[in-house]
Amino acid sequence: MPKEQPRVALFLRNLGGGGAERVMLNLAHGFAKKGLKVDMVLCKAEGSYLPQVLEEVRIVDLNTSEFDKGRTLKLPTSLQSTTSLPKLVLYLRQEQPTALLSATHYPNEIAVLAKYLARVPTRVVVTEHTTLSLEAQSVEQISSRLAPLAARIFYPWADGIVAVSQGVARDLANLTRIPLKRIQVIYNPAIAPESIEKAKEPVDHPWFAPGEPPVVLGIGRFVKQKDFSTLIRAFAKVRQVRQVRLMMLGSGREQKQLEALVHELNINDDVAWIGFVKNPFAYMKQAAVFVLSSAWEGLPTVIIEAMAVGIPVVSTNCESGPAEILDNGKYGDLVPVGDSELMAEAILRVLSGNCKSVDSAWLEQFTGSTAIQKYLDTLSITLD
Repeated sequence: MPKEQPRVALFLRNLGGGGAERVMLNLAHGFAKKGLKVDMVLCKAEGSYLPQVLEEVRIVDLNTSEFDKGRTLKLPTSLQSTTSLPKLVLYLRQEQPTALLSATHYPNEIAVLAKYLARVPTRVVVTEHTTLSLEAQSVEQISSRLAPLAARIFYPWADGIVAVSQGVARDLANLTRIPLKRIQVIYNPAIAPESIEKAKEPVDHPWFAPGEPPVVLGIGRFVKQKDFSTLIRAFAKVRQVRQVRLMMLGSGREQKQLEALVHELNINDDVAWIGFVKNPFAYMKQAAVFVLSSAWEGLPTVIIEAMAVGIPVVSTNCESGPAEILDNGKYGDLVPVGDSELMAEAILRVLSGNCKSVDSAWLEQFTGSTAIQKYLDTLSITLD
């Protein structure tokens, strides 16, 4: 009789359109393709990436929503009004997955606590996707300011700790006093064959027609961290020198302020707000340059994706990730955080044809196959 494959669970708030959510979705799909039983455990089954979950991945909705009943493990009605912790405890007792991988705050902390309350042997691994010290200083929400303290209390009890970049690992060690050797760095599984294929799909937008001006591309959530105002100001400076357009993919609470800035700079006709798109790779392939303007990051997967499809990159040299991805500027331009003048100069260099080619061997470390195997090792899962 064949041996039953291990079950691995991935725990998140939801599948909103952020970088950590995309990484966890890629991991879920990678595990499923390896033949593992995979549960995507969500505090609430919602978000832009939810429709993209493969049929092989079971959705565990801790909010007991009505989403896709055939694929969803639902918990008893008596737990519908309670918080995620008791629900996750019940899930662990009921299903006893071999391993549970969590991401973001406070799913990480809840995952660690749930294991000990459930008294199960499940191996719990938490992942840190951001430079936590900068996030805690910069984000207004009280919950974000308390995240370093929560990490200091709960992370030492995890069976494994993963950081998505060397910079994130160093920051986390300094912040929590966890020995650096306990934190494993695994780069995000950003490059997959499907991504390259998706990049070949056509984009139905008049700005990509032959003979149109080049397009500068910005992608991400419209929040303080991404500092899109610096990108917009840099674009306005570029626009004074040559004809060019800016296309923004994403959404977020700061969109109205950003739109007001575009109006103030009188560049409305040259900025397009596209919203969230299922296939950003096709837009990358058509654009002339991708720009990341973030004030802080963990490992910005979108830079890796841009490199993989062949679009030149301009990025802030923020903590952490861009310098690691771009090999300290060898494979793309790095500019200081918040400096629209130097960002504009870098964009103009790229538009003038001064682009840096990327060695395909360098990108291998960011492939799905490399990341999947490292995560399987960290989760102590061995495939037959």
